[in-house]
Amino acid sequence: MTTCILTGMVVHGAEVDAMALFACSHCDAQSQKWSGRCVECGSWGTLGAAPEQSALVTTKQKTQAAVAHVPAGKTIPFTTKAAVHVERMKTGINEVDRVFGGGIVPGSLMLLGGDPGIGKSTLVAQIAGALKNTVLYVSGEESFEQVQMRFDRLGIDQKYISFLPEEQVEIICKTVQEQKPAFVIIDSIQTVATAAVESEPGSVQQIKASTVRFLEVAKSSRIPMLLIGHVTKGGELGGPKTLEHIVDVVCYLEGDSTHQFRVLRSAKNRFGSTAEVGIFEMQNKGLQEVSNPSERLMKEREQHAGSIVGCVVEGSRVLLVEVQALVNRTAFGFPQRKASGFDLNRLHVLLAVLHKRAHIDLSQHDVYVNLVGGMRMDDPALDLAVCAAIVSALYDVVADQKTIVWGEVGLSGEVRTAPHESQRLSEGKRFGCTHPIYRKTSATIDAALRDAQLLKVKSSVRSS
Repeated sequence: MTTCILTGMVVHGAEVDAMALFACSHCDAQSQKWSGRCVECGSWGTLGAAPEQSALVTTKQKTQAAVAHVPAGKTIPFTTKAAVHVERMKTGINEVDRVFGGGIVPGSLMLLGGDPGIGKSTLVAQIAGALKNTVLYVSGEESFEQVQMRFDRLGIDQKYISFLPEEQVEIICKTVQEQKPAFVIIDSIQTVATAAVESEPGSVQQIKASTVRFLEVAKSSRIPMLLIGHVTKGGELGGPKTLEHIVDVVCYLEGDSTHQFRVLRSAKNRFGSTAEVGIFEMQNKGLQEVSNPSERLMKEREQHAGSIVGCVVEGSRVLLVEVQALVNRTAFGFPQRKASGFDLNRLHVLLAVLHKRAHIDLSQHDVYVNLVGGMRMDDPALDLAVCAAIVSALYDVVADQKTIVWGEVGLSGEVRTAPHESQRLSEGKRFGCTHPIYRKTSATIDAALRDAQLLKVKSSVRSS
């Protein structure tokens, strides 16, 4: 046991040098003094002596000497046609193929993330059963009996699926190279570890090193691999976004566990668009595709104050969503603003625009906004529908059943043009919404609210 005179700390089994550096084995953070806990990642007992500067210099010199004798690479002009035609592998689930860009690309490394219990394992199990090809299912956190129980509950054909209960990355890669399955599923990346890194499974170093090793195997063998990643408490995927730049495709399974709908959204796709989404409904037999989301979202809609039909575009599909708002006079000095499925910061901006441009004061009212179905939408064209729902709830005015609203609202109170107007009009007419309110019918937010007949009792409400 050694006591550091400069810092007054006791270090067990190590001589303390005032000029030494200490590195965390979990996150590689460096510190000039030793402590029991890393100040960056919060891990206990992970600080140790960093490599000496002389060793670093030696490594740098070796690298420079090796590079000096390496010949230049051979370039390939893009006028050269590829010898191998890339044919995507269909999963048999249309909503999944839509998000992947038309199917799975050979040799690709994909990452699926989502909150616990949202249905990640259910989705990959259904993909494994629908491929009708050899699939290797690797699990480091579940036994064979547990995985088989899930397959039986979902009614999945297990004829082409083999199971590997393994946590060692080297063994998994060796098995993949020898058996050469058509598709590999790793459940999950947080539970596997490689011997090349001396840290516990789930650490940033282990996750990154394991993913890089899987990427090498996928590219060399042209076998696509799907990794399942858990979302941390901070909402990040597998640590501080250490995997998203390594893999080819990053997908998130979103939704509220208390609702039936799940949305498969792509955050990164090197082989397709990131604007496409897949919509599912959680049932007893797993996730079922929703081919007509607008019909399902509008099925139970009732006419009441604060309910407005909005129109959003997700990828290549147009969806009708019911926007609900509740406005109530606040019982305390500070009004509440809550939003479900809609950005709360955007709600604050829209309330400021309503106050300044449309002269609608909500400073003494609580405002609650909800998108029916537990879905989250980020289309800016939803702004005008949210404003209309809030005004409808404030003045207790029921909008016409045939009214459909969309448009982005600017800070000057203007209604801006939203793309795909013809598709939005067609989708609205298909459900009987023949009274559209958008940029061409109303150029300002005040005019839009009047066209929706939501301000017809405004003067009488004010006078009362």
